[in-house]
Amino acid sequence: MTEWLLVVDVSVDKDVERAWNDWYDNEHLPEIVACPGFKSGSRYKVSDGETPRYLTVYEVSGPEALKSDEFLSRRGWREFASHVRPQVNLYERLVRRTAE
Repeated sequence: MTEWLLVVDVSVDKDVERAWNDWYDNEHLPEIVACPGFKSGSRYKVSDGETPRYLTVYEVSGPEALKSDEFLSRRGWREFASHVRPQVNLYERLVRRTAE
């Protein structure tokens, strides 16, 4: 069970939303998940609201995953940098409970 999550919460301008999603799904996400210490990546979209908002949850081995040369060279927003407002956080699991 993964103990660490990298969570990327992004609002994106509507005028680049389609191109941004294409880039994120087909280029960025596979590049990041291929980095050492990254186990998986899942994307979600907020189902309501005016500004498109997306959440990506990466399962990572720990803080060291964010320090690899591969990750550092692949992170960022490329040509979409001025069109996104991201919030990025690394979370460590404290407790896990399951339904009985």
